[in-house]
Amino acid sequence: AIGVLFRSRHNRTVLNKLLSENRLEFHHLIDCNAYVYLWRGHPLAKNESISMEELCCYPCLCFEQGDQSSSYFAEEILSEREYPQMIRATDRAAMLTLMVGLNGFTLCCGIICQELNGTDYLAVPYREDRDNQNAKMEIGYIIPKNTQPDEITQIFIQEMEKYLESA
Repeated sequence: AIGVLFRSRHNRTVLNKLLSENRLEFHHLIDCNAYVYLWRGHPLAKNESISMEELCCYPCLCFEQGDQSSSYFAEEILSEREYPQMIRATDRAAMLTLMVGLNGFTLCCGIICQELNGTDYLAVPYREDRDNQNAKMEIGYIIPKNTQPDEITQIFIQEMEKYLESA
């Protein structure tokens, strides 16, 4: 068994406690800053970086996490922020459609898998300011403590490392 997740300043304490309680260990893969993920036709898509102030008139999109939703378990970085417009989607296709139809955005690690999402989307660096700091995403995988990954899991880990090195 393996899981992939990110830790940040916001969720690190909670996740570390849960991992410990469930006898799981986190293995670091990469650190990255937040990026604004949007479609190529978005009015801000050509910017070298994008600030929170520039994003305020566009809807922020996030994945619905179910009834027990918590910003600690969000798939998006900076999920603890208040956004003037927030739309929750339950699947990737809906999220991508809303990005195009409403000029929506989400915040991510900047690593885009074109095989999944196509070439119509891009990630622009998030530009922090005094009131809206960036956050480091520490991406890694979790496995049960004191276990060795089986052969398939080892191959998966190696493929993730290769992909992240080329991203």
